Amino acid sequence: MTQPHTHSHLREAARQSTRRLSLSLVLTLAFVFIEAAAGIFSNSLALLTDAAHNLTDVIALALSWFAIRITARPANERKTYGYHRVGILVALINSTTLVIIALGIFYEAWRRFIAPPEVQSGVLIGVGLIAVVINIVTAMLVHKGSDSDLNLRSAFVHLMGDVLSTIGAVAAGVAIYFTGANWLDPLVSVLIGVLILYNAWGILREALDILLEAKPRDINSAKLVEDMLEIEGVLGVHDLHIWSITQNLRTMSAHILTHNMSIGEGAGIQRQVSEMVSRRYNIAHATLQLECVDCLPDSMYCDLCAPSADVEYASRPADA
Repeated sequence: MTQPHTHSHLREAARQSTRRLSLSLVLTLAFVFIEAAAGIFSNSLALLTDAAHNLTDVIALALSWFAIRITARPANERKTYGYHRVGILVALINSTTLVIIALGIFYEAWRRFIAPPEVQSGVLIGVGLIAVVINIVTAMLVHKGSDSDLNLRSAFVHLMGDVLSTIGAVAAGVAIYFTGANWLDPLVSVLIGVLILYNAWGILREALDILLEAKPRDINSAKLVEDMLEIEGVLGVHDLHIWSITQNLRTMSAHILTHNMSIGEGAGIQRQVSEMVSRRYNIAHATLQLECVDCLPDSMYCDLCAPSADVEYASRPADA
């Protein structure tokens, strides 16, 4: 059972995250207007690309801020798991916008490769350097907690994409200043687009896995079953399901075969299994159904569409 101090800790973490996101949002929005104006004035696709990315960052930060506020709400009769999945939906939206941005960058870069316009490298370098500082500050504000929160990570990837794109814009400006090769501007934009696409795909894939209730990639189901069978009194495991509510909130359900025993003895087995999966696999909530050995086991992974599927069943060896 979740303790009251855990809820307090989560609420405090949410408050701190929303404060950092709010500051990042204000800084990013203010700079969007500056960078867009500079991009138009200098005729630089790299700056306009970064300004467009910054604009989507504003949207991403606003959505992340909203998601954290909603996620902090307690569970209720209709939302029995609470609002944790709101953050995953926001991560899905953010990563999808990153893919669209990257495709737009590729299209505009292709047009500029065909007919490279003249770029005012001095403006590109000056504004780019300011953008690097602003983007690093905003990215660091969002970084805390992004390792375990897919919503925050999607916002952080947006901002780090800006850091790299502005560094690329500055490098392009320096190269254009010394060589006059205006085609370097769209080339840098293409490289930035590839990087954005790569990072977006990782977040998109993980968000879809969570929404489809796939097993977390770092959990070995066979090893988990072996660990469960090591607990005294556990004779077999079947109908196993492992999924995530959010990136760092995992849950599990399983049927456990035991000897015919008292409720008190069964509760002890359930407690040991719950403690083990929490400690070794970071599974916060386990729903365990005990069955005596005379029950007919179902398949290891229940196929809801094929109740007559072949039996796949894990149990102790006969000599155990």
